Amino acid sequence: MPPADTGASVVVMRSGASTASSLPSDDTRLVPGGPGYRRMSFALFAAGVATFAVLYSTQALLPAISDDLGVTPGQASWTVSAATGGLAVAVVPLSALSERYGRRATMTAALCVAALVALLVPFAPDLGWLTALRAVQGAALAGVPASAMAYLAEEVRAKALVGAIGLFVAGNSIGGMVGRILAGWVAQAWGWRAGLAAVGVLAVLCALTFRLMVPKARHFSPAPVSARALARTVGTHLSDPLLRRLYLIGGLFMTVFGAVYTVIGYRLADAPFSLPQGVVGSIFLIYLVGTVSSAAAGKLVGRMGRRGALYLAVSTTTAGLLLTLTSSLTAVLAGLVLITAGFFAGHAVASSAVSRAAKTGRAQASALYQTAYYLGSSVGGTLGALAFNAAGWNGTVVLGFLAMAGAVSVTLCGTRQALAARRAAPVATRRVPSAVAGRV
Repeated sequence: MPPADTGASVVVMRSGASTASSLPSDDTRLVPGGPGYRRMSFALFAAGVATFAVLYSTQALLPAISDDLGVTPGQASWTVSAATGGLAVAVVPLSALSERYGRRATMTAALCVAALVALLVPFAPDLGWLTALRAVQGAALAGVPASAMAYLAEEVRAKALVGAIGLFVAGNSIGGMVGRILAGWVAQAWGWRAGLAAVGVLAVLCALTFRLMVPKARHFSPAPVSARALARTVGTHLSDPLLRRLYLIGGLFMTVFGAVYTVIGYRLADAPFSLPQGVVGSIFLIYLVGTVSSAAAGKLVGRMGRRGALYLAVSTTTAGLLLTLTSSLTAVLAGLVLITAGFFAGHAVASSAVSRAAKTGRAQASALYQTAYYLGSSVGGTLGALAFNAAGWNGTVVLGFLAMAGAVSVTLCGTRQALAARRAAPVATRRVPSAVAGRV
């Protein structure tokens, strides 16, 4: 969201589900001010907070985990990569299960399992157990983004849907930020295990809040789960060149973001900065920049086109990487601001394009984007830590440059293919803006 820090920035709707235009005038779905809307909004906000507080709970604690368990940054980074990797693997299957068992039931089960495991994580005896428990958490949490958007699309009136989704995405952003800050400050006083325990308590409270507050689904119709049909839909999406490019772009942006924020704690805790654990955790307040850049992405696309907005996002991210190479704390923080703004803008552009590009099976198309997105986080976190271990911060920055070069190459490839298609089209259709506009 996901912008925010999330893959939850795209609207998921079952193919064949009723649209607002087909609903009768006595539509009973939720609206602001109506019965149940406030409870629904608060419940989904709590779910977003729990999901991203838990998902990235170890990221701000990696230097402390390395010191206590005697492991390298690359080894410690697996506590983050295992969680995001587990989510990436599970999000498509759980999106299908939510069609059969319901969005509300899927989200409730996901949050309860993740919260219970969060209470066990602080007692992990070694890195192997810690990593395994984190993978279970990530797989369980996949049930939330796989179901939340579909729940909102089914239970909220179309005119109120954007606001409802905004509250859920805000929960994602705040959860990702609060989880890291809470863990960082608690860890500074009582150690990293206490920091993870504090996040676990937060997750339990959020899960209970969700279960008590979320209204019953009134517009969900169970659908049979067919592995063959799911595989056919997924294959159709993966054979679409535009969707493949969007998935790859989202993954490459997240590779940079995952690498930078996995390793930045080590850089700031070491000389010449030598910042304490609580202050390092507070660096994640910069995530608030992502809220602004995500909101501005729509205006950028309107003014510059989708490819222009992506090029600007790449340029902003690359400029931020360059600034972080200095030994000035002010310059490093400014670089993190640019990296964060560029990432969230690029993610917002790519993720919003997925829903438009997918003609059928939008739930699976969005789930595939989330798979690529979180795989990028896993790959970036692990490779970024390995590069840092081998060559210091410069190595992590080089990895970021390579990922941004890849995003530019993918976008240029789309530009060339769109122009070739336009030249090959009949003269009468060349003046149609959609022939090229909006393609990546």
